[in-house]
Amino acid sequence: MTGDIGAAAPSLIRASLSRTGKWAGSVAFIGGAASDILNPLAPFAAYIALVASVAAAIIAIAIVLRLVLAAKALPALIFATSAAAVAGGVYGLQQQTNSQNGVIAGLVPAIAQLQQQMGIVSARVARIEQTVTETKLAVDQVKQSTDAVAKKTEEIASTQQQQAEQGAQTQKSVEAVKQTTETLAAGQQKQAEQADKLQATTEQIAASIDTIAKGFAALAAQGGTIAEPKRPDEFYHNARVYELSGDMLNARRSYLAVAGFDVDAVDPYTRFATLLRVQDGKAGAREVFGALADKAKALSIKLVHILQFDDAQRLDKLNAFIAANPDFAPAYYLLAQEFSEDRLGVQSLSDKRSEAEALTKFVSYEKEGGLLKYFVDQTQLADWLDRSRTRLTALGDVLDPARFAPTLTPMRSNAGWTISISLPEAATGISWRMGVSGPFTDTGLMAMNDQRTGKPMPNPSFELPDSTTATTIGVKYLDLRGRETGPFDISFDPDAALQQGNKQILDQFWTSWIAFDASGNHGLVYFSQMLSFRCGIKEVRYSLNGTALDKEIKLPPCDKKDPYAIPYDYQPYFKVADNVTSMAVQVTYTDGTKSPVREYKRQ
Repeated sequence: MTGDIGAAAPSLIRASLSRTGKWAGSVAFIGGAASDILNPLAPFAAYIALVASVAAAIIAIAIVLRLVLAAKALPALIFATSAAAVAGGVYGLQQQTNSQNGVIAGLVPAIAQLQQQMGIVSARVARIEQTVTETKLAVDQVKQSTDAVAKKTEEIASTQQQQAEQGAQTQKSVEAVKQTTETLAAGQQKQAEQADKLQATTEQIAASIDTIAKGFAALAAQGGTIAEPKRPDEFYHNARVYELSGDMLNARRSYLAVAGFDVDAVDPYTRFATLLRVQDGKAGAREVFGALADKAKALSIKLVHILQFDDAQRLDKLNAFIAANPDFAPAYYLLAQEFSEDRLGVQSLSDKRSEAEALTKFVSYEKEGGLLKYFVDQTQLADWLDRSRTRLTALGDVLDPARFAPTLTPMRSNAGWTISISLPEAATGISWRMGVSGPFTDTGLMAMNDQRTGKPMPNPSFELPDSTTATTIGVKYLDLRGRETGPFDISFDPDAALQQGNKQILDQFWTSWIAFDASGNHGLVYFSQMLSFRCGIKEVRYSLNGTALDKEIKLPPCDKKDPYAIPYDYQPYFKVADNVTSMAVQVTYTDGTKSPVREYKRQ
């Protein structure tokens, strides 16, 4: 079968060429020319050549495999082959001549003009496409705006609905407020009526502190109980009578009756509180006065209620009361008791100052009768004032800060400085620092207890090197309650301290300035002590057998690095005759002061 096709192929091809070759070649030529003219738009010649070649190959394979009849497929094969050949030739010429506008446009100017017109059309088409694109973007923006408007409309509708609901709720609230207002108005009217009744009662009993005090004084002079008490002074009088007679139940009832009048005087409530603490303990007294303070307006009741608390809590509440009522004078006396020796047993300097400050404030209100309005029983006020003055006298000038600052006593040795600290009170800890800033150094504790504090005694000294220059030393300490006091900044001048220390020793041990015939050295006068402490001496004048002071002992200069050493080439003595029986000496110190004329007898 294959042999038959091979034998018939030449005749079929010739027949197809005679029928198809003319028009296929013409069409292929026209297509090649068109692709050359359109080359500026795209390489159509290459596209046609590629497509035609692929088509020819497929048709040829189909004929060989007898997928199609050769007679029918040969015209298509001839056309595809012709198109591939012509288009391939055109593309080859374009590449060889490197003509981007095509071979024909380079030979025929009219074709080049046609290509330019096609470019204008393309530009217009591009502008139209750009306009279409912009129009689409505008449409999208309009759509977004429309969506936003729709969303905003929904939000407005939702807000209006919420406002409507809130309006309904507000209406309900208004009605409730109206009802409450009516209720309050009715209550206020009742309160006004009660206040009028209370005012009338108050006016009838003349419930001023002055009137009550006068009534109480008169009743106290009269003695005995009032059978049917009606006024606060009468109840207070009965309470005192019952209390002194041991009838604590009736005394308690009478004190409660006084509190019912809300009298703003201190002494009835302090006495009532004392009775309650004896009967019910501090907790019971606190409970009773807590109930009274909740109902009362009188500051005195609230103040005495505070006194029923324990220690630190009581002090905090008392300070808060004074901060809120700074002119309520009795509070300062009661505050002073919190720091008193009777309350604390042993007072620190800070405690004494706090007590003195509070008592001074309390006593200051005595002018122009400023304390009378707080007391019904004037004897109680007199007692408080007497106690205040006595304590202030005992406390002395404790409020003078200069009198109670720590002091430093420097002592120079050949190795350096020993700084001893003197404190105005017992301490549980001492620390120091060089300069006005920086950390403090604790001096440590000694191996003994301080009987005043019951705790280990802090070391009252510290060491400094001999190279220390003039500076400021800061000192602070903890008092017996552990409260920090200070810091105190104290100036330290090594030169002045050395001179002052030497002077102090010379003044204290002046009997050792001169030694006649020491250690069996007859006829010699030794002045070794003055020589050792010469850094504090400016001049030494002396005389023999009299007080003329007509001679001078020349001392070597002070050696600050080794102040107590005697130079090896200096003799600490001089010779005297046997007839010398005494010697007078006077020292002029470096600070300009002079010692008394000291006279020494020869034994």
